[in-house]
Amino acid sequence: MLINRATSARRGGRGLSAPARSPNLCTAALRSAPAGRGAAPTTGKPPPLTLPPAPAAARRTPTVTTAHGIELIDDYAWMKADNWREVLRDPDALPAEIRAALDAENAYAAAVLAPHEALRRTIVAEMRGRIKEDDAQPPLRDGPFLYYARYDQGSQHPVFCRAQEDGGAVEVLLDGEREAQGKPYFRVARARHSPDHAKFAWSADEKGSELHVIRVRDVATGEDAADVVTDSDGGFVFGAESSHYYYVRIDENNRPASVLRHRLGADPASDEIVFEEKDPRWFIHLKRSQSGAFACVSVSDHDAAEVWLIDLSDPQARPRLVEPRAPGRRYEVEHRGDRLFILTNADGAEDFEIVSAPLAAPGRANWTKEVPRRRGRMIVDFTIFPDHLVWLEREDGLPRLMTRALESGEDHALAFEEEAYELELMGRLDFASPLQRFSYSSMTTPAETYDYDLTTRRRILRKRQAIPSGHDPADYVTRRLFAPAPDGELVPVSILHRRGLDLSRGAPTLIYGYGAYGHAIDAYFSASRLSLVDRGFVYAIAHIRGGTDKGWRWYLDGKLENKPNSFSDFIAAARHLVAAGFAREGGIVAQGGSAGGMLMGAVVNTAPELFAGIVADVPFVDVLNTILDAELPLTPPEWLEWGDPIRDPDAFARIRSYSPYDNVEAKRYPPILALGGLTDPRVTYWEPLKWISRLRATMTGGGPVLCRTNMGAGHGGASGRFARLEEAALHYAFAVACVEGGFSDAGAGA
Repeated sequence: MLINRATSARRGGRGLSAPARSPNLCTAALRSAPAGRGAAPTTGKPPPLTLPPAPAAARRTPTVTTAHGIELIDDYAWMKADNWREVLRDPDALPAEIRAALDAENAYAAAVLAPHEALRRTIVAEMRGRIKEDDAQPPLRDGPFLYYARYDQGSQHPVFCRAQEDGGAVEVLLDGEREAQGKPYFRVARARHSPDHAKFAWSADEKGSELHVIRVRDVATGEDAADVVTDSDGGFVFGAESSHYYYVRIDENNRPASVLRHRLGADPASDEIVFEEKDPRWFIHLKRSQSGAFACVSVSDHDAAEVWLIDLSDPQARPRLVEPRAPGRRYEVEHRGDRLFILTNADGAEDFEIVSAPLAAPGRANWTKEVPRRRGRMIVDFTIFPDHLVWLEREDGLPRLMTRALESGEDHALAFEEEAYELELMGRLDFASPLQRFSYSSMTTPAETYDYDLTTRRRILRKRQAIPSGHDPADYVTRRLFAPAPDGELVPVSILHRRGLDLSRGAPTLIYGYGAYGHAIDAYFSASRLSLVDRGFVYAIAHIRGGTDKGWRWYLDGKLENKPNSFSDFIAAARHLVAAGFAREGGIVAQGGSAGGMLMGAVVNTAPELFAGIVADVPFVDVLNTILDAELPLTPPEWLEWGDPIRDPDAFARIRSYSPYDNVEAKRYPPILALGGLTDPRVTYWEPLKWISRLRATMTGGGPVLCRTNMGAGHGGASGRFARLEEAALHYAFAVACVEGGFSDAGAGA
């Protein structure tokens, strides 16, 4: 059993990309605090409030640099701590002046938001009321055991368990709630038993900095061994003999740069490096093949990938290359018998195809087509069984689950009735099992977990997300619109609202966007959203370029020189909601996080009048300075996403033209809530702090503009399922306040 945050070879970067979903605790049901219908009480329009005074203006100390003959002046460069690497490992090392600035911003944000605290608490209660607190995932069989994870009533963290398949007492392998006691931040990244079922390995992040500790527990005694591995990315793969495991080490610059072999009981200082990548543009990820025969080492950037295989039956194995990396060529592999199955875009397969190759000679010269490319039909995921091939494809923005009987070659598609929905392949523990687990949800339908019998084609419902406070999908309407972009492209927009909502003058609207790294935003169920929708909001998702919502071309049209398309798409989507009668100009709150936070900064610089408010979560807004700094861990691989402004003057000019921090202007801005995490290694804490400081010093009216930094968390925000509700409720209370006039015009310096 596994909780896995690993990033696939085709995804990564700063984004809040969907994790690779292995057998974990019903991710579709629990990733957004499951909430439900319960008609939420409206708050009524509050009177405008006089805002508390803003913090004293942040110190302005111009730092001057030159690039391509252009002088860059940054008044707030000092907010980036010289010892930022140390701060990721020890937040107490943050210099006093920077801590004081963050504390002052947090105090101001708390004071401004205080009048809306009752609403936030009400929303938290609604969200929590929609959670089945004593929840459990459907178990997965491996050998004689059924493995699963559960949540206990009132607990923040999961409990990992197993039971004999033929009955008997439940064994608790790891109690996450107990392990989290006394820790401000705690998140289990991965938890998995050894092949001999006698050991249980688990990794956890205890600071939010994505520097994980790996421990191995003796199942019989419940005791963790003394040989603790630190500074890992959280992933690990056991060898077949259960005597060792492989893991990825994070280097001093916070890069996943090497794979090591740890022998149980040995001093981790003696761990052997079995693979190392010295080029900072390439990151390493590790997974076990579905067959259990290999550890797959994926080395990738934002343009290409290569895979190395480690034979798990050989304790001394060295990695073996499948196919060397080449610009623009991506691939990932699975193993079956004497062949590898490979998902790739090689040789012009823009939307990917599946090929196979002999395990003994897996190079591209021996690749044989299994599922040939078809333009407009993108294959987004796949897995292999002894007798079947299964893949998930997307066409016209909608996912489809396909299966193939390998002996006969007969294909079969699983049908679903709703107009827009999300499908997700889930992992299994037993390679020989004929059951493919998948999850299904839509914006109105709570998540359902199924096992699909590949032999009988029978679909078996294993779990339906429970909403204790009640939820009737018929009370809601979901639609899919297409917004015309300035260049004529049609941008899909998924919307959700209550049935019977009065749209005669448009409704308050929250529109979410991301648009980076090829990450598609599916039309999945989020019960948390209902706390907005039940208050008369329209909730919209803009499937803008930069994602793969309409295929790989949609991604290419939103990166590098085409990046401005993402911004114009989002603005076009918002304006289309107004034109179609769903929203009203000035009544729209926009939300995005990480690379989606850059989107927020760009669109509010371009069209501030369109928005009633902006929620920018861990926003990547200091784009030019960050991408010019090759010492930051994510910068070298990011050059293939945004461009290399150090060596390419055109990329420099382009990024400078849209970098939100560099394009703040003397004009009115709507209220903005920017949220950061002190130990965030992806979007560092100083980005939202600098952005808000420059906004407050430059804007001529509007606001307030707020920076709220979680001093005990990183990129993913608070740990614990209820703590995450607190943050989601803050976003939504802010959105309600924005559209209901809960902030008076703060003027310049807000």
